[in-house]
Amino acid sequence: MIPTVVWGTGNVGRAAIRAVEAHPALTLTAVLVHDPAKVGRDAGGLGGLSRTLGVAATDDISAVLAARPRAVVYAASGDIRPDDALTDIGRALRAGAVVVTPSLYPLYDQRNAPPELRDPLVAAVAEGGGSLFVSGVDPGWGNDVLPLLVSGLGTEVDAIRCQEIFDYSTYEQEDSVRHLIGMGHPLEYQPLMLAEGVPTMVWGGQLRLMARALGVELDEIRETLDRRALETTVTTRTMGAFEKGTQGAVRFEVQGFVGGEPRIVIEHITRIHASCAPDWPSPPDGVGAHRVVIEGRPRIEVTVEASDEGENRSAGGNATAVGRLVSAIDWLVEAEPGLYDALDVPLRPAVGRLGRRTA
Repeated sequence: MIPTVVWGTGNVGRAAIRAVEAHPALTLTAVLVHDPAKVGRDAGGLGGLSRTLGVAATDDISAVLAARPRAVVYAASGDIRPDDALTDIGRALRAGAVVVTPSLYPLYDQRNAPPELRDPLVAAVAEGGGSLFVSGVDPGWGNDVLPLLVSGLGTEVDAIRCQEIFDYSTYEQEDSVRHLIGMGHPLEYQPLMLAEGVPTMVWGGQLRLMARALGVELDEIRETLDRRALETTVTTRTMGAFEKGTQGAVRFEVQGFVGGEPRIVIEHITRIHASCAPDWPSPPDGVGAHRVVIEGRPRIEVTVEASDEGENRSAGGNATAVGRLVSAIDWLVEAEPGLYDALDVPLRPAVGRLGRRTA
């Protein structure tokens, strides 16, 4: 059994606790939290399970890492605290742990990550002997292993389009929805996630990964952006009201050009309410989906809908990201220390988990 720590118990961390508990090769040995109110609580409750696991949450990072865990699922956010996340992950690597995380977007394509991010982690691996795999859903499997797998079913492939189409009112992270993405702000407001160059920073690595796997070179990466205002005030279950005239929908593309044409495209269509931008593509059930479209012969379209925590589609997406990461831990433990990406780490079947429930 591989001693495994879950670091963070928010949207991703809850799913991580469940995934570690369900994996037959892993044993949950510690849960790290930041909120003092969570210290001492049992991991089962923090993970949304109906039973206790006998692991009490702690905020003592030094003590947990001093125990030399073999693996760490780093589930704390890196969106608004990237420097802290980088420091935390480096500490875990120096402790000799295999670290899996969705928290640092530039590390998804670790080979091309900025030196100021990559170099400290390479040094931490050399010092401690750990390994790092950074991935998620989108960016993540929705625009690396899934489109590449589906492309192999085609005879002729003209273009690959990866879409995330979501109602973000189900996404229980208000700071990100309102301030990073801009929902509920006037259209004059500049959300960080939509600032020029930021989508390429987040998703450009996915384009490069796909291009590398397909054996092509990208000429360039371009971005497109469209924003729509709400025509009426709407009220959401998790985040309250979003006022008429404020941003209610966003559509952007990150385009990888090959031979002068946008051949590999990642597109996001995000709404705070289904009534906004009704002419844009919608998910089959109006809530959320990830879709891959292979234009060519034959034309192939695959739509993935995941739900968890009471049919919550955003929670379902988080759970699939966690599933990809946690399923990689035992493979990484057997591999040489180093930094890995989605083309290195195989997507593996759920060996030992068929019919096994954690709740």
